Amino acid sequence: MSSYESEGRSTRQSVSGAEEEPPEQPRTRSVASLTFSGRDEATAVLGVRDQHLRKIRSALGVQAWARAGRVYVEGTPDRVEQAVAVLRQLQRIADVRGPVADADVEQALRRVGVSPGHTAPASEAVVRAKRWVHPRTEGQKRYVSALRQNDIVFCIGPAGTGKTYLAVATAVDSLLKGLTSKIVLVRPAVEAGEKLGFLPGDIVSKVNPYLRPLLDALHDLLDFEQVQRYMAADIIEVVPLAYMRGRTLNNATIILDEGQNTTVAQMKMFLTRMGESSRIIVTGDITQIDLPPTVRSGLIDALDRLGGIPGIAIVRLTNEDIVRHPLVQRIVDAYERDEKRPVPAEQPAETRRVAPEP
Repeated sequence: MSSYESEGRSTRQSVSGAEEEPPEQPRTRSVASLTFSGRDEATAVLGVRDQHLRKIRSALGVQAWARAGRVYVEGTPDRVEQAVAVLRQLQRIADVRGPVADADVEQALRRVGVSPGHTAPASEAVVRAKRWVHPRTEGQKRYVSALRQNDIVFCIGPAGTGKTYLAVATAVDSLLKGLTSKIVLVRPAVEAGEKLGFLPGDIVSKVNPYLRPLLDALHDLLDFEQVQRYMAADIIEVVPLAYMRGRTLNNATIILDEGQNTTVAQMKMFLTRMGESSRIIVTGDITQIDLPPTVRSGLIDALDRLGGIPGIAIVRLTNEDIVRHPLVQRIVDAYERDEKRPVPAEQPAETRRVAPEP
């Protein structure tokens, strides 16, 4: 490592679905970066697929990522300092005898006073773009943790639980940190109970009504001009699911919203678009399926098929994770109570008496 940089930061006010921090008690955060001499040194220190870096991140509760020959660490100043000390120890070991082992990482953690088996509370900040975003509920925290640790994440839950918003926030964060070079936002073009008919305009205008929730999240996280620049440069792409066939997306974060409205074939097609260094996030509410009754939801099918596969996480949010207006939770509860009531047996139609013809 040839250089080391550190920067102190304080948190800013969070967005809807995120707790606001008192301005008089700001939490100071620090960001440090270290540069490797080349890819070989980076792999020797961080491990295959950054396995050693993940262990450091878990033990110290920091955010850490590697990109273009550098490793970045973000968190509280004391934790960042410990992480840098551990990485420097590992770098010295790699210089002397090559790739470090798990035992070397554990020993380096002990030297800075951290037990290797200890899992520190992870930083809750998701994105530091236009504003800070923090998960508010335990379910959202599990969701954010899964997004950081897995290449494919399925998140299901009722409306208002932050499924889509947190997915877009983590994607934006990865883009700004240089962890990914592209964000692809995908949605099936399925109407919610009504037919829109012919829509005028080009393809962007036609699919805009279906993709509006994803665009709303983007504009809440980034300045309008920044979103327009990214979209013009094809760094952020918003596309209907039908246009994904035949593509392979490398080094991208791909988000499929309203996944419950995909068919089994569409879900298989979407998941197999994943290229190298990419990750996929699928969100949906399996209680709001707009497919014909005879068509099986691709999201439900994927949850049944893919659960338990390493690298794939399934997060289930509940009514307790709803962070919209308090009435939203009560509305969802009311509908769920109604759905759980036994359906009365259908009564035979009454025989209608027909007057004899004269």
